[in-house]
Amino acid sequence: MTYKNFTLETDENGFALLTWDSPGKSMNVFDQSVIEELDQIVDAVAGDDAIKGVVVTSGKAGFSAGADLTMLEGMLGEYKKLKEDDEEKAAQLLFDKSRHLSLVFRKLETCGKPWVAAINGVCMGGATELALACHKRIAVDSDAFKMGLPEVKVGLFPGAGGTQRVMRMVSDLQGGMQFLLQGRTLDAKKAKSLKLIDEVAPAKKLVEAAKKALADGIDPVQPWDKKGFKLPSGRIYSPGGMQFWPAANAIYRKETFDNYPGPRGLMHSVVEGLMVPMDLGLQIESRYFANVLQSKEAAAMIRSLFVSMQELNKGARRPADQKENKIKKIGVLGAGFMGAGIAYVTAKAGIKVVLIDREQAAADKGKAHSDDLMSKAVKRGKATEADKEKLLGLIEATTDYDGLADCDLVIEAVFEDREVKREVTEKAEAAMKSRAIYASNTSTLPITSLAQASSRPKNFIGIHFFSPVDKMMLVEVIMGKKTGDKALAMALDYIRAIKKTPIVVNDSRGFYTSRVVMTYIREGIMMLGDGVPAAMIENAGRMAGMPVGPLALADEVALDLAHRITSATRKDMGDKYVVSKLDDILEEMVVKRERFGRKNAKGFYDYEGRNKSLWKGIEDVTGPSKPAEEFDIEELKQRLLAMQALETMRVFEEKCLTDVREADVGSILGFGFAPYTGGTLSYIDGMGTPAFLELCKKFNKKWGDRFKPTRLLRDMAKNDDKFYNRFAPQDAAPMAEAAE
Repeated sequence: MTYKNFTLETDENGFALLTWDSPGKSMNVFDQSVIEELDQIVDAVAGDDAIKGVVVTSGKAGFSAGADLTMLEGMLGEYKKLKEDDEEKAAQLLFDKSRHLSLVFRKLETCGKPWVAAINGVCMGGATELALACHKRIAVDSDAFKMGLPEVKVGLFPGAGGTQRVMRMVSDLQGGMQFLLQGRTLDAKKAKSLKLIDEVAPAKKLVEAAKKALADGIDPVQPWDKKGFKLPSGRIYSPGGMQFWPAANAIYRKETFDNYPGPRGLMHSVVEGLMVPMDLGLQIESRYFANVLQSKEAAAMIRSLFVSMQELNKGARRPADQKENKIKKIGVLGAGFMGAGIAYVTAKAGIKVVLIDREQAAADKGKAHSDDLMSKAVKRGKATEADKEKLLGLIEATTDYDGLADCDLVIEAVFEDREVKREVTEKAEAAMKSRAIYASNTSTLPITSLAQASSRPKNFIGIHFFSPVDKMMLVEVIMGKKTGDKALAMALDYIRAIKKTPIVVNDSRGFYTSRVVMTYIREGIMMLGDGVPAAMIENAGRMAGMPVGPLALADEVALDLAHRITSATRKDMGDKYVVSKLDDILEEMVVKRERFGRKNAKGFYDYEGRNKSLWKGIEDVTGPSKPAEEFDIEELKQRLLAMQALETMRVFEEKCLTDVREADVGSILGFGFAPYTGGTLSYIDGMGTPAFLELCKKFNKKWGDRFKPTRLLRDMAKNDDKFYNRFAPQDAAPMAEAAE
């Protein structure tokens, strides 16, 4: 029998080689056709006496990226449609369909024939669960091997046996739970130490090693299917278990504040599943998985962090009529922390970089940043000395602008000063070839005004990186009024080359991300003025799902920068500017007390090395705090989230943002907006525009005009309209409905 996604070949020893190589795809993924074919293959293997064992491997560079989560769209759409008529029947349908892969894997491991996974590279999600269902796992001895169960990062958890098999295999409870709950990626050494793989072999001998293992004899019955099986880590209700599991639950609560149904379902699946036989444990896992699938949080996270991000990464906003740019060399102007970071990620992508600063020492220091990062990678075993030398060889540190002559793209990353930027723009364009693109890494200054210094404004664009550049995955592309499609295509091709996620916005002060994140900081400082205790404000931010509290973030951004921005805004707006407690607090902190934030080790926090603590003198600036009992923690959480969501809506209404996907993905990747909501606009869609309107009206009356509902919000609320319906990008409707 022939298959679309697999080939099955049996040698003279009766060992079958099952090669997974889905046509037309760069990586193997589990979709419905793959699951159905694997189901048929397991039946065929079990019924063929000539087959003594199976080696499963991949015909591609990696093993598999896991499940194609877009197949959940149809499943969830079918569930919601049936739910209107028969909720119980709909729930049963979702349960049955969502556990199909789990049942196939269970059939595989109990078919009576030994299976060996020959893992030749990246092995993620459902692919890891396939490997764990096999009776032996041999990984390629290469840095290309990566094993992970990242489902929690998109609102789910491993639902095809992952929670049950991992925790029946590991003796290290903490390591196993971190692997599951944090979606960690393991190299071969770590995977072997956790006992998730058995051995490694060179790439050319991987299949040979797997067949040798079959020849040496492999028990086709898993340890947990044998009578008398004992968990390597001990029973749940044992002295060791009673020490670990309550602490694990406390850590889970501390890290997630119970905002995420996925990790919660995972915890339940593991604890309850380990107390019963495997088949019942798998059923428990499937029930929790189906329950999580029904949650608006999971649907919103899948939509934003998988579907939308994938579409943006593939060039959803790229002009279709522009040829693909093959970028060979870029220039970076300014070798400070941002410029040095841009040079590093560019060289890491194999692109030549000329890093320019006013003084050679400054340029050399910028290149040394790459040296430091690569040295750390070598020390951790993530890179070799050869890798380091190759990367450093791609970076030329200099003061000479003539080095820009053959650059395809030049990125300016100098100080946020118009005159400085004008000067470097003119010097750079004098040396650049006519068709090259010039980009500014400004975070707040309007691109259209900066482009006035350019002799070719059509080729002038904003490319706003986030700090630290090597870790932050988002890049905000800003279109000036005269920016052309050629510049946009170049920017998006470059961002794709360095493997980051782009969003495209139109020009305005602060653009999207900087403008919205400042409202989070502002609201936290305004709460101080309202008498809310500083610790309560910080806790409210974390509990709402933000990565850090607003006061901590204010310190990171720098209070003197916040003061400059508010002062400039006040100057620009004149009499229309509404003076608030924010201005008074920043004036006192920055001008009178010189507390600038982390940069000078004193802000809302005091800093000592890596340690920090809230400054005891905050009330000297703000006045005495009121008792915490006077404030509703839920209201504080919603103030912090609603303010950011409402500002995003304003940005969208002003057409600075034009794509709902970019609003959500940008908010999560750019400033850490509560991921469980799916992003700022998904947060509004999740509660519904009528409810959000009422919330804003309430806060407007109680806390001021900054919460005044926009015209767009009032209009959408009339018909209970949703962003993902009214402004739906192409093919986004199924997940939009599921996320409601």
